[in-house]
Amino acid sequence: MSRRKAREMAVQALFQLDFNSGATSDEALNSVLSEREDTNETTRLYAQSLVEGTKQNLAAIDEYISDLSREWKIDRMAGVDRNIARMAIYEMKYSPEPMQPGVAINEAVELAKTFGTEDSSRFINGILGSIVKNKEL
Repeated sequence: MSRRKAREMAVQALFQLDFNSGATSDEALNSVLSEREDTNETTRLYAQSLVEGTKQNLAAIDEYISDLSREWKIDRMAGVDRNIARMAIYEMKYSPEPMQPGVAINEAVELAKTFGTEDSSRFINGILGSIVKNKEL
């Protein structure tokens, strides 16, 4: 299983859900999966758990991000950045098997380099780094 592939798929599905409120998690994830032929069941299940977990904790995660980024309202953040941060916070704080902050931040920064803008990786690193700095995990 490739957790990085699962994270990539989850971010894409979360992005779709963010802009298409009528879609279900399964529909969004299946849309992403339809573009990938090399996805095994374990990777798919992990991606699904990331999407579902992030959605279930979305209100708390968004409040958390808003508290950390006082200068930016969450709805003004780039959609990709917002969803990468959401998923990373889910993995660090709300997942049944919480991820070490350094690993989660590194993975989120790599996703930002792949899917975001030139500034996304710095933005993600700053938001998530402030969580660790403030010892909020």
